[in-house]
Amino acid sequence: MTAPDAPSMTRSDLVEELAARFSQLTHRDAEFAVKTILDAMSEALVRGHRIEIRGFGSFSINRRPPRMGRNPRSGESVHIPEKRVPHFKPGKALREAVDKRTAELRG
Repeated sequence: MTAPDAPSMTRSDLVEELAARFSQLTHRDAEFAVKTILDAMSEALVRGHRIEIRGFGSFSINRRPPRMGRNPRSGESVHIPEKRVPHFKPGKALREAVDKRTAELRG
């Protein structure tokens, strides 16, 4: 969980970072690269595939079965259909890197 006031990295921040790290890439090329990667990942998940990026983590689809819920306003029972939701599981290297860097930043 992140703190409500924690900064976040947006898609445009990612594009800026990529363009800054690789001077041979134009901003437009970096934007195209980020869009292409994210679109390919999204499409793979839609098709039910699992994505594994070694040292980073894996993305998969979790199934949430149908259930009965309750409308909080009226108290009426409502059928909630099955859902497929993306799930990210960080890899060991990412977990360790985040833990180490967080500890360094704290003092």
